[in-house]
Amino acid sequence: MKMPRGGRLFLATCLGSLFVLVLYFQSITKPAEAGLKAVTRPGKSRTSPLQTLYNGDQLELLAAHKSLQGRRELLEQACLSHTRKRRVLSPEDLKHLIVDDMHGLIYCYVPKVACTNWKRVLMVLTSDGRYTDPLAIPANEAHVAGNLRTLSEFSVAEINQRLRSYLKFIFVREPFERLVSAYRNKFTRRYNTAFHKRYGTKIIRRHRPNAKPEALEKGDDVTFPEFVQYLVDPRTQREEPFNEHWERVHSLCHPCLIHYDVVGKYETLEPDAQAVLRLAGVEGMLQFPTSGKTTRTDGHMAGRYFKHISPFYQKKLFNLYRMDFMLFNYSTPEYLRT
Repeated sequence: MKMPRGGRLFLATCLGSLFVLVLYFQSITKPAEAGLKAVTRPGKSRTSPLQTLYNGDQLELLAAHKSLQGRRELLEQACLSHTRKRRVLSPEDLKHLIVDDMHGLIYCYVPKVACTNWKRVLMVLTSDGRYTDPLAIPANEAHVAGNLRTLSEFSVAEINQRLRSYLKFIFVREPFERLVSAYRNKFTRRYNTAFHKRYGTKIIRRHRPNAKPEALEKGDDVTFPEFVQYLVDPRTQREEPFNEHWERVHSLCHPCLIHYDVVGKYETLEPDAQAVLRLAGVEGMLQFPTSGKTTRTDGHMAGRYFKHISPFYQKKLFNLYRMDFMLFNYSTPEYLRT
């Protein structure tokens, strides 16, 4: 018997809801409770990174394990304290989660937190020998869509299985240092003309009185105060989501819905990256690339940029990024005048 059109629509809606509901419940299940499986490759079977982390049976991992465990617990406590509404995950929410099936890893990449180098490392790990040196991979190639698989590309069953049995890790950074780093990279570098046209022209048009025609056309001289005004302007988020370079980490990676096993920090990047590679069993195979930057954005540099931001806008901006400060245990910067 043929189902009426209204019935078919209702069934499709129910199935769609079931997808996100199943994904939601699986994603918040702790791996220790869900059961761990070894990562299997053709002809090989080994302990998965997740088992290595939660078994805690390797003495050399104990020091790193304690630090990582402390961060996981702080994140869980902050989620319980500060998130009142649970929501379901959709495929769109999983586009920043990169999957390495060969080593049982899921990495949520956050721009301006060494994500280029992490993508390079994962390209080496998933390439079957095509790449061997992360630094030999051009930065722009590391960001090409399709070079790495994301969790959103899998079926519901495949997503759930990976969320349960893979080591999920994320790297975070002090929110305002990350924000200043994004501003410096996207608005003060002459080569970023796409960002100047896409965002700079809009920011100048909206937040610079009596802007000159050249600035309105090129958008290449946005000031940091103008950038801050753009971020806190209610119209900005009503029109479209934030660009990933200044989107909040909790909106990119959903740490209160997805249980991350490792929370690495930019401030302790090298030891934390080494711990992840050790858990994956590839520490001797490759090194995480060290940064060669001489003008890295730190707290002192961020303070110099915020000196020109009024207390009114400092407070608005802090409220915008407050959740990232709380979830990842970052103190309110001393230079804020709020």
